[in-house]
Amino acid sequence: MKVAVVGAGAIGAYVGAALHRAGADVHLIARGPHLAAMRQYGVRVRSPRGDFTARVHATDRPDAIGPVDYVFLGLKANSYAACGPLVTPLLQERTAVVAAQNGIPWWYFHGHGGPYDGRRVESVDADGSVSAVLPPERAIGCVVYAATELAEPGVVRHLEGTRFSVGEPDRSVSARCLEFSDAMRTGGLKCPVEPELREDIWIKLLGNISFNPISALTRATMREMCLHRSTREVIELMMAESLRVAAALGCRPDISVERRLAGAERVGDHRTSTLQDLEKGKPLELDVLLAAVVELAEITGVDVPTLRTVGAISDLLDESFRRGAAA
Repeated sequence: MKVAVVGAGAIGAYVGAALHRAGADVHLIARGPHLAAMRQYGVRVRSPRGDFTARVHATDRPDAIGPVDYVFLGLKANSYAACGPLVTPLLQERTAVVAAQNGIPWWYFHGHGGPYDGRRVESVDADGSVSAVLPPERAIGCVVYAATELAEPGVVRHLEGTRFSVGEPDRSVSARCLEFSDAMRTGGLKCPVEPELREDIWIKLLGNISFNPISALTRATMREMCLHRSTREVIELMMAESLRVAAALGCRPDISVERRLAGAERVGDHRTSTLQDLEKGKPLELDVLLAAVVELAEITGVDVPTLRTVGAISDLLDESFRRGAAA
């Protein structure tokens, strides 16, 4: 099994190292000091489950890799439309793209069935720009429950969790999903094949859609947001509105707002990925987390006043930040 990891940051390099341990032919695509360190020392994983080093091939030239069986996307979703030069050289007729992203994926209505089948979500796939690069029929969905970070170039610190749920957009249990899942499990990760992966998407999204923009607006950690009563009430409203949108689309994730908040509070003083991006001067990944759900609410006729309000303020923050970065 030949795998290319496009965007071999903390999550991508961690997955690549695990697949390498499983015996897969793995190629990591990265750049800068991180690439140089992986070339020289391999991927060094520091984990409570045990440290290890994986001597994985790393490059910044996908054309030197050639076609693969699986492309694992470790990029932020807002980079997908521009990732053609990285992905296209890796594709052959049966190449599957495992998209490890937060939020609503560009393939959400592919194979969905019902009145919205095949519909494009403009917030995440404007004018079909993502689908043109990553055809939905290639997509395997992936919901990441693992937490990792780059401690330094080439060094992945695994914090918690090893679950990467995967699934086909059309809900089938395909041979390609089973093969990928088996390799991930052999490499030491949890990788269930979920026919109803959209339920996992909404469970993960409940936290991302609320904590991520609020943290960017307030600079607060997970614990601080949970313990501040008024902010907690706003987050509860955002989660409840999101669940109503999911239900209108026929998806009823098996989780309550109270349970989701309790889990977030246990995380402690963790800064969300959106806050970390803001602090590092990177673009904010809010279209797939928030704007997409507001768009789905419009499609289904669900009233989401809190999501709209937080979305508008967050969008202004992002625009102001981009103007400042460009100045």
